Amino acid sequence: MNRTIAYIFVMAAVIYSIRALPLVLIRGEIKNPFIRSFLHYVPYVTLSALTFPSILTATDTVPGSVVGFITAVVMSLWNKSLLMVAVGACLSAYITELIVSFL
Repeated sequence: MNRTIAYIFVMAAVIYSIRALPLVLIRGEIKNPFIRSFLHYVPYVTLSALTFPSILTATDTVPGSVVGFITAVVMSLWNKSLLMVAVGACLSAYITELIVSFL
């Protein structure tokens, strides 16, 4: 029990220091356009890197996942709502899974 509490405190200290260190070291406004654009895209890249591997393993077969992903991308490029994109991707992946299971 004591080791678990110690682990929790160490993890909390590490996470806090990682988040507080940039606030302490960088006081002024970042004026470099390259660094500003880099920091602007970090959340999108991180979310994509975490989400994409899960997309490919979400169904039983890879073709179902790929078809669902492509459907979601195409529907989002057509400016459909988030609900419509999610429903379309799920339906296309489900139908592809049915077709693949019969082959």
